[in-house]
Amino acid sequence: MISSSIKNSIKKKRVLFISNGHGEDLNACEVLKALQHKYPDVEAIALPLVGDGNAYRRAGVEIATPTKALPSGGFAYMNFWKQIEDFQSGLIGLTWQQIKAARACGKTCDFVFATGDVLPAIFAWLTGLPYAMFLVSSSGFYENRYLPPWLQAQMMRSPRCRQILTRDAYSAELISKRGYRNTSFVGYPIMDVLEPTGKDLYLLKYLLKNVPVIALLTGSRLPEAAENLVLQLSLCVAIAQEFAPDPVQFRAALVPSLMPQLSELAAIAGWQYEEGKLYQEKSGISVLFFSDAFPDILQQCDLAIGMAGTAVEQAVGLGKPVVQIIGNGPQFSYRFANAQERLLGLSVQTIGKGFATPEILREAAVCIKRTLSDRDYLARCRLNGLERVGAKGGSEGLANAIAQQIFK
Repeated sequence: MISSSIKNSIKKKRVLFISNGHGEDLNACEVLKALQHKYPDVEAIALPLVGDGNAYRRAGVEIATPTKALPSGGFAYMNFWKQIEDFQSGLIGLTWQQIKAARACGKTCDFVFATGDVLPAIFAWLTGLPYAMFLVSSSGFYENRYLPPWLQAQMMRSPRCRQILTRDAYSAELISKRGYRNTSFVGYPIMDVLEPTGKDLYLLKYLLKNVPVIALLTGSRLPEAAENLVLQLSLCVAIAQEFAPDPVQFRAALVPSLMPQLSELAAIAGWQYEEGKLYQEKSGISVLFFSDAFPDILQQCDLAIGMAGTAVEQAVGLGKPVVQIIGNGPQFSYRFANAQERLLGLSVQTIGKGFATPEILREAAVCIKRTLSDRDYLARCRLNGLERVGAKGGSEGLANAIAQQIFK
């Protein structure tokens, strides 16, 4: 730890935060806030490589270059046609702007914190500055081993790579065994943003016991999140039929940008819309939706229907079981869902290997009912969440770790 006397005597430092995706931005922002809370004189600037960098904007952080959301949403590697769309939408020009910004920051900053995979590592290296890598996109749990891509391995072995930080203890152990001695696990920040807001979710379980609460996690990228919601509404119908005559309640955690589309999406799905609620009159099913109660929904649900990345990890971290179905992508393809299942272990069950047909939805509904009645499995999910994702406190742990490097 850095003593207060040393902290008061050091000169102001400027840190560049580089990340490449929604979850990566979220993690980096939590570390940034924890670092500035403990060391107020630290200045921060961000270089989000994918998307609009809204997490940084909400935190009031300066962004080094113009941003742009490309069609693939950062998942071009999963779909050749999305790669073509990215190039047509200006990927090359955007990348060149980002390279110039990284080099310019190399002249004004003192240290780089790169969050993600090989791409942020390359940009950290391009700055010419010392850097730390937070490998939030990689884990030994994927294949029970750790083999970094050749280019990433070069970035990890660079003398300017002062620290390699992992998202779980197992990965740190595997990487250290491969000779990367400056590797450690000190926590995973995504669990630090789940403090309940106190939002009233109008849950029946306060009136009736044993009424399961199922969370709908549609993802954050449009238009995919909208398509996922329509599919999940069909699954809600199958679940209600499977549980009948017993009640079940659904709560959807939606991104604010999806809210204006709900009336139109309800019509597409054969549902009705009113303020705060989607409902199907003929079946008597309703889904209450919120754009400002994600932690509350995740904390209070009994199970989550997951078609997302970071949100599914957070659900697993809280000990919740997750059932995944497959949409049209580009993010939530079977390839992504399968990788997430390997990463998060027994807490995640993926139903089907392709787009969720009515038959797959019925199978998912049966799986959900069986899961919620299996007390032994639910207990194992709670233990698995601690192993695969971890408890809160990761932001401060990472901030302290990089402060040791920044203030050397």
